[in-house]
Amino acid sequence: MHRAAPKLPTVAIMTDTSSSPLAVSPVVSPRDERIGFMLIFLSALMWSFGGAIARFIDAGDSWTVVFWRSVWAAAFLICFMVWRDGWHGTLRLFRGMGLPGLAVAFCFATASTSFVVALAYTTVANILLMQAGVPLLAALFAWVLFRERVAVATWAAIAAVIAGVAIMVSESLDGAVSPIGDGLALLIAVMFSIATVITRRFAHVRMTPATCLGTMLAAAFAASQASQFAVSSSDMGFLFAFGVVNLGLGLAFFATGARLVPAAVAALLGTFEPILGPIWVWLIHSEVPSGRTILGGTVVVTALLVHIGLEFKRQARPVRPGVTGMPSPN
Repeated sequence: MHRAAPKLPTVAIMTDTSSSPLAVSPVVSPRDERIGFMLIFLSALMWSFGGAIARFIDAGDSWTVVFWRSVWAAAFLICFMVWRDGWHGTLRLFRGMGLPGLAVAFCFATASTSFVVALAYTTVANILLMQAGVPLLAALFAWVLFRERVAVATWAAIAAVIAGVAIMVSESLDGAVSPIGDGLALLIAVMFSIATVITRRFAHVRMTPATCLGTMLAAAFAASQASQFAVSSSDMGFLFAFGVVNLGLGLAFFATGARLVPAAVAALLGTFEPILGPIWVWLIHSEVPSGRTILGGTVVVTALLVHIGLEFKRQARPVRPGVTGMPSPN
């Protein structure tokens, strides 16, 4: 007998059975939306440890790192779903994720693989700058695909975040630029934006199995490219943390929380990753951030905190439907 699944936040879905799945419109209570905010922040927190963990890994082949990181992440996510839903429930989740789940799986497989490979071609700063565009891309995709309007306050916060991260990494943009590395970094931003929008739009679909499938796809592709699979015991320990804590736990938090908050806001909270990442590297590896990094980080964190405060304040009063960050009853 498997353990009973804990009660999850309720997401009410209002649908017209005669319409296509794209017409699904999630209606989330203010309490559950706050839970979604916290889960998305925790996912960004877990992902922010990636740079610090990667600095400890000596394996020279990027595909070997992608393989073991993805294997450990997949193992964690399977154990998490079995603990929560049992074997039969886990299989039902995989069968029920449909095309939206497959799309999210492909997006996360591409993004997680591109992140590790891009580090071999370009600087972390360039990757972070590309990722700063995720909120803007998510808002644009939500507007183009689903006509999900974006509040003026959200646009202002997005602009401040992009400006802040641009300040942070501006000192590292003077050197040689790798088209391959920056192309992969841009691909990460596009894939993550699409996954964010799909997860929010199809809030009735549990995306944890989709993220698990994404790690399996990444592991399978990396296995076909890796020159070797043997790593040292110390590297395996860090790869375990890289896969379970950084990727697996981060994906579990994101898949649960992203369906409770608007796409643009989810992507905005996700920018805590490029802000916290340099802090962990500084504390663990004694790499002191530059003055521009501190200044840019201050701009971004201030913008995020102000925007989140406005969101909480907005939930306490009657809302105007049809705007991102404001659930529509239609």
